[in-house]
Amino acid sequence: MTTVALKDVTKVFKDGTVAVDSINLDVNDGEFMVLLGPSGCGKSTVLRMIAGLEDPTQGAVLLDGELANDLSPRDRRIAMVFQDFALYPHMTVGDNIAFPLRLAGVEPGPRGERVSDVASALGIGDVLSRRPSQLSGGQRQRVAMGRAIVRRPGLFLMDEPLSNLDSGLRAELRAEISGLTRELGVTTIYVTHDQAEALTMADRVAIMRRGVLQDVGTPTQVYGRPATLYVAAFLGSPRMNLLEASVYVHLDRYVTLTLGEQALYLPWNDIRTRAVAHYHGERIVVGMRAEALTPVAPESPGDVLHGRIRYLEHHGHESLAFLDIGATAVVVDEMASRGDPGDGGQRGLRRLGQVMQRLAGRPGDAPEPAVGRASTSVLPDPGRHHRRPAELAVRLAPYPAVSAGHPLSVRVRMDALHFFDERGDRIDVGWR
Repeated sequence: MTTVALKDVTKVFKDGTVAVDSINLDVNDGEFMVLLGPSGCGKSTVLRMIAGLEDPTQGAVLLDGELANDLSPRDRRIAMVFQDFALYPHMTVGDNIAFPLRLAGVEPGPRGERVSDVASALGIGDVLSRRPSQLSGGQRQRVAMGRAIVRRPGLFLMDEPLSNLDSGLRAELRAEISGLTRELGVTTIYVTHDQAEALTMADRVAIMRRGVLQDVGTPTQVYGRPATLYVAAFLGSPRMNLLEASVYVHLDRYVTLTLGEQALYLPWNDIRTRAVAHYHGERIVVGMRAEALTPVAPESPGDVLHGRIRYLEHHGHESLAFLDIGATAVVVDEMASRGDPGDGGQRGLRRLGQVMQRLAGRPGDAPEPAVGRASTSVLPDPGRHHRRPAELAVRLAPYPAVSAGHPLSVRVRMDALHFFDERGDRIDVGWR
């Protein structure tokens, strides 16, 4: 099997676009690593540099501890599965799977046995004589995987292999891919923009944004203790509630987190309180997921927030209430900025959204803040008249006996809160 190490790897294209910016990442032998992020964040470029299809502008790609920058793709013992399957339309399924073995000079007898074994394992043993055009999308993806597996590579690279399939088939195939790669013990690097794939399949997840690595850890770590505000906002459904809070320290007693006209109180014996206390008199970002909020009676004791339901979403197994508590929301900008990969269409979408907001009579002139830029605050400008009100996502029972406009109170689990500074970095007492 193969270990992978990226050391200060940077990729700058000829037009000056920085697709990957000084990434350091280690992938262990037999590990299933997922590169997660939105379109244009550089994750596929990282995969192509590992495969040898792109040359890094700076830095080193190491395979099993050996420098691989100058190795050709065929010398890297790598098999790649693409988003568009990349099958030969004039060949049968059997010939497509056998193609890399034929190039390697494997004799017809052993070659046929290996193809048959792989096809049976993937559930396509009965379609070996068909052409790709006669197969469903799921079958074609299995053929592409079979062609990669039959080579017995040391490293699998998978570039969004399930994105063209419907949701039911994606769920089925991601279970098959995860189980098969672990059974084979092959190191796998899997690229996706789908957080459900990342959190269910990965041993570890590496989250990227605009060419920069934001966080690396197990699914539990990146979800439970996100390193940056961007990671906190990107992971989870519904998204984490992100609120602007002012910090006031009452020494040896508690720290007050003022959210509009309401407040939460962080007790002094909480291990996180001293770190938050450094921001006395300043604004920070408080994050709370829907699972940290429990509907309660208005007079209930403890840390309770009160508000009115702005609207409801019904999802069958549950309903989501979006609660106006009079606080200010912090919005993480996922639109690409100038110079980011794939920025053209995104700027147009932002402008269109602002125009629609103005036509609807809603404030839309306040720019949405961005995370990850040096010396850039993610907090709204306090001098602006139009600041986006927070809509606190709260889980309720299916089809509850409330509607828009109803008052609702929620108790907050203080131990489940997340804190970030004005640059979007986690405020914490230490790393995991």
